Amino acid sequence: MIEVVAELSRGPVFLAGEALECVVTVTNPLPPTATSASSEALAWASAQIHCQFHASESRVALPPPDSSQPDVQPESQTVFLPHRGERGQCILSTPPKILFCDLRLDPGESKSYSYSEVLPIEGPPSFRGQSVKYVYKLTIGCQRVNSPITLLRVPLRVLVLTDLYNISDGRGKVGTFGIFKSVYRLGEDVVGTLNLGEGTVACLQFSVSLQTEERVQPEYQRRRGAGGAPSVSHVTHARHQESCLHTTRTSFSLPIPLSSTPGFCTAVVSLKWRLHFEFVTSREPGLVLLPPVEQPEPVTWTGPEQVPVDTFSWDLPIKVLPTSPTLASYAAPGPSTSTITI
Repeated sequence: MIEVVAELSRGPVFLAGEALECVVTVTNPLPPTATSASSEALAWASAQIHCQFHASESRVALPPPDSSQPDVQPESQTVFLPHRGERGQCILSTPPKILFCDLRLDPGESKSYSYSEVLPIEGPPSFRGQSVKYVYKLTIGCQRVNSPITLLRVPLRVLVLTDLYNISDGRGKVGTFGIFKSVYRLGEDVVGTLNLGEGTVACLQFSVSLQTEERVQPEYQRRRGAGGAPSVSHVTHARHQESCLHTTRTSFSLPIPLSSTPGFCTAVVSLKWRLHFEFVTSREPGLVLLPPVEQPEPVTWTGPEQVPVDTFSWDLPIKVLPTSPTLASYAAPGPSTSTITI
């Protein structure tokens, strides 16, 4: 029996373009007092990073797959395929690197090997949406002589900085109801001010939500008439609601979760961030909902039982960029160590 442990010392979150470093430790767990006949041997071990793509059949219409490339790789393969047994398509992989060959360990003996690889910048970010999923893993394959290959998988989260040369200076964007900064990072708060004014139509209530819009590209949209689901889906990450009668100015703060995915665009899907506003206004101009100031004698005042209202919405696009991978690892921890016994 041999125990293989893979450890990402810095955590499981990385930025595309930086180097991933992993320490692979191979141990014979038998006590040192065991006889020399209890020594264990491995023929070889190799490591490779790959990204799996999976699409919802009810939302995405992909070209027919190549019949020679099944959706699930068979478990009987004797060559090192990092995506063996995984669902979906392997759309990106790094060259495999051999960690060792012909390793023999005596009882209680342990050896460690370092693996380092630069994460490709051309790949998509890690994303688990309603239409598609992009999942990164580091897979380590080990094989005994005359035995099948055993795979040890370490999940990764990859952040991608898109539109590097198309980012504004962040001074702000002027909307109909206020001034907002337009560029944020994961983990920051979206802080804004609403100038409601003192027009003839009173604003009774407003709500603002921080949303992402996941949209399937037109050429991959599955038509709803054929039983497909909508090609656009929205996820609300934070929400603020406030009654604002007789309010001329107010503010709000919405946190951006560190576990969310920054905006990106691939050939199949795009993800965009926005602030979605909904306003409730009075339909009657000059509506008064306060008691008269001067009365000849004390009276009891009650507001109107019904107020005719109108509702309308407004979307303000914003950009959300990655944060420090170390910060994302601490705030949204994931497993950084994986173990397998051969």
